[in-house]
Amino acid sequence: MSVIDVEHLTKDYGSGRGVFDVSFHINEGEVFGFLGPNGAGKSTTIRHLMGFSHPDSGDTKILGMDSFKEYSNILNHVGYIPGEIALPQGLTGWEFIKMMQDMYHIHNTDMLAKMLDLFELKDNVLKGDTKHMSLGVKRKLAIVTAFMSDPQVLILDEPTSGLDPVMQQKFIDFIVEEKKRGKTILLSSHIFSEVDATCDRIAIIKDGKIVSEFKADDLKHASLKQYRIVFNDKENYERFKNTYNKDIISIIKDREIKNKLFITCDDKNINDVVDFLSGFEIKEFNNIKETLEDYFMKFYKEDKEFGGAF
Repeated sequence: MSVIDVEHLTKDYGSGRGVFDVSFHINEGEVFGFLGPNGAGKSTTIRHLMGFSHPDSGDTKILGMDSFKEYSNILNHVGYIPGEIALPQGLTGWEFIKMMQDMYHIHNTDMLAKMLDLFELKDNVLKGDTKHMSLGVKRKLAIVTAFMSDPQVLILDEPTSGLDPVMQQKFIDFIVEEKKRGKTILLSSHIFSEVDATCDRIAIIKDGKIVSEFKADDLKHASLKQYRIVFNDKENYERFKNTYNKDIISIIKDREIKNKLFITCDDKNINDVVDFLSGFEIKEFNNIKETLEDYFMKFYKEDKEFGGAF
């Protein structure tokens, strides 16, 4: 059953900024990764899902409810972490937590205690004014308030930004546990390890448009593999290039000065490739595993700037 629906969402801010005909669906119990650099359209999409903005065209729904029209009802079912944390001034951490509990009309003391302990938010810190809190403390407070009502749907926009590596890993481990409990989660991030460790499906957004959507396991277990071959000398290198079977081998990179080639072939043909290579003198033949970052870079490799993605 689909829990989060984005249908042909368009919001044009001019000068190529915004999102354009974005569509995706997230099923119950699924963690969906929304991957892209800063400025690609992730936060714009999420703001519309949360009902903060009205689209130029298209629809966004959570639990079948129109995000903009039924904003107040959605808040009671969704935990949300914004990309930029702007806590109200003049409140202590405890007062902010109380304000959010009253807003959601849910006071789950057990879950609150669990979250405070997990993310190491101590009483003396929570008694301080939010104005004077560090970015890391503010981010942890946002995480706690998003999860403290134990909602079934989570919308997380760059949730670990500003956290140290230990807390980032704690968050990843926690999301894996929430996933096992059947939570439906949209995780928007530019951190590959975070997305790779938690997500069932992933969409890549570029310039406000979805350029790829795929199952995470399909990338991890793809049958088309990449290999690096280094030949002993120029003669073997040239002979391979002149005699290889183009039906089963594709050369994707050529480093002639080092007698090196990068090839791809399907798993079903690897024995034939190895047999063919046995007729050559080679120094190296290695499989190169394609990571999520490698795949992502195929869509951004022509860009000189990555908007803070790395």
